[in-house]
Amino acid sequence: MRLDSTGGGTLSSSRPCYLYGAFRFLFEELLGEEEERFRRGVVLRPAFTEQRPLFDLFLCQYYRRARGWDREELVRETARAGYTHLEVNGLAGEPAERGAPGEVLHRFYTYCPALDQFVESPLNRGTYPAAYLEANLARLEENASLARKYGLTPALLCFEPRSVPEALLQKYPTLRGCRVDHPFRSFRPRFNLSTAHPVVLEHYAALLGKIMEKVPDLGRLEIWSNDSGAAFEHTASLYAGRNGGAYLIREWRTHEEIARAAAGNILAFMKTLRDAGRRVNPDFRVILRIEPFEAERPFLEEGLEEGLDLSGPSSLARGWDLPYSHPEYEDVKTVGGTLWHASFRREETGRIELLEKRGSSFHVLHAPGLFGNLEPLLGIPFPRLLWKKLEDLRAAGVERVGFLGGAVPSSLVPFPVNQETLRAFQVGGERDAEAFLGRLARRWAGEERAERLVRAWSRVEEVLRAFPVPVHLYAIYGFVWYRLWARPLVPDIEAIPEREWAYYEKVMLTTPHNPNRVDLARDVLFELTTRERAAKAVERMDREVFPRLRRALDFLEGGPAEGVFLDLLDRTRALQCWMETQRNTAAWIAGVGGWLAEKGEKREAARALVREAVIRERENTGRLIRLWRGRTVEFMVLSAGEESTFL
Repeated sequence: MRLDSTGGGTLSSSRPCYLYGAFRFLFEELLGEEEERFRRGVVLRPAFTEQRPLFDLFLCQYYRRARGWDREELVRETARAGYTHLEVNGLAGEPAERGAPGEVLHRFYTYCPALDQFVESPLNRGTYPAAYLEANLARLEENASLARKYGLTPALLCFEPRSVPEALLQKYPTLRGCRVDHPFRSFRPRFNLSTAHPVVLEHYAALLGKIMEKVPDLGRLEIWSNDSGAAFEHTASLYAGRNGGAYLIREWRTHEEIARAAAGNILAFMKTLRDAGRRVNPDFRVILRIEPFEAERPFLEEGLEEGLDLSGPSSLARGWDLPYSHPEYEDVKTVGGTLWHASFRREETGRIELLEKRGSSFHVLHAPGLFGNLEPLLGIPFPRLLWKKLEDLRAAGVERVGFLGGAVPSSLVPFPVNQETLRAFQVGGERDAEAFLGRLARRWAGEERAERLVRAWSRVEEVLRAFPVPVHLYAIYGFVWYRLWARPLVPDIEAIPEREWAYYEKVMLTTPHNPNRVDLARDVLFELTTRERAAKAVERMDREVFPRLRRALDFLEGGPAEGVFLDLLDRTRALQCWMETQRNTAAWIAGVGGWLAEKGEKREAARALVREAVIRERENTGRLIRLWRGRTVEFMVLSAGEESTFL
């Protein structure tokens, strides 16, 4: 950027994606600086060469049905924050997938839609209504047009290979692939097409080719799999166990031989899509999220080559297990990719460099905002935890990042501290967190109140640092899935007449035989936590979280009741309600489990713990209702229409 004394000048960039963010940064942050600096020229160097929004909650995923936001506004915020790409494959309406009465698996098809939800090939022609495909493709093209308008590269995030309707498999029975559904969440099996068959690979190449005809600048396709109705044949993490079509392995193979063959099949699928994309865009890359493929990973890494990449929260992960802990509790390990995964080790560099020597790359995933953190709350600040993670990523030489959840609309969060932190680091080249926070506070609160605002952010962030994540699922999207703010917290849930469950169970992610209906410590066959871990979490919350929360609220309530301070106060009150429910849910798990397992005084102590939790949660519900009725901000994401499992 170079300006002369008349105000004229030039703004140039090595890539179009940097122009809008640099322009906004120039006029919002730098114009007050001395003229001589602009005459010499100001150079901004992005921290990451590739910064993609991934699982873009509002634009493409399950918050696209939320109220109070605008698509172009969101894309502007995405470009302003220094993102280089834009996820574009969101459905126009509800997914075509339908389930048997009482099942829930079909609800997962609302996010990360597969390629065949937008176009068709000769193989599956007529499988979906033409109007459905046309509407979805039109929405994809609209999103891609918005991406171009702000200099961003369109990208896709798909669950693949996803299931197909049974009618297609009845038509082509020899192309049946693997069973992809979760038997506990579905009442009928679902299968995909066998990607080990060349006809199926041709089908996928044709699907992507048709999308590329409409969006020739499409640059990335990230594949998530082995969940949400998608999977690769004969991989070890299939919910129904290793299975697949007729073309990949024969019987009596060892686990290693099966894993090698399954990995080869995944690589062939990725290469097919890469090659199809590169017929139009030579820079097209295909990325596979790696966590589900622990058994296959060694063979996958052997076969990676130029244009075939991996992604995940850590290159050192083994499956879903990461060598990282909570910043305050060494024994809490379930933090991968969340705000509590606040560091990144230098030894990651070596593994990433090995991939780069093959022409491949590793895209580090992290959640700097709403997705995977505190859902459904909006605008909770944790700038220093985020800054520490960004610094570690840069120090490790990471070039490609995927930030889960994407940008947040300014209409819902007018003071997005975390998003501004990301922007300052990526666009502005900021290297001093405290100096940045001071400037941000002065912009939002004025010179006299800036220091108080920085202290307020710090006090709220101290609460988050102390949160021991009692049940990981409930600290992320499971809080909404299982309606923790709507379902009653009582000692014996089964004692409630079933007709009184309907108001929350109709959208809750549970089937009639899911133990989570009556046992908060379980979900399908998962043990979410133990009563011992839950009891420790309750103790930590009472000792560490709530005193800090009280100090934060006292500080905010004693300050200005307007602007950014009032906004933060309401959001912190919402956080208080959320934290209280987390604590009481953990107390229920510890107390009910203890009452069932113990005798004598220990049993009575467990009963007392449950009683206290029930009383506290009733009080908390009243607090939440009062906050809702008197709110000054949208402190949580709300549906623009009917409730769903995710809203």
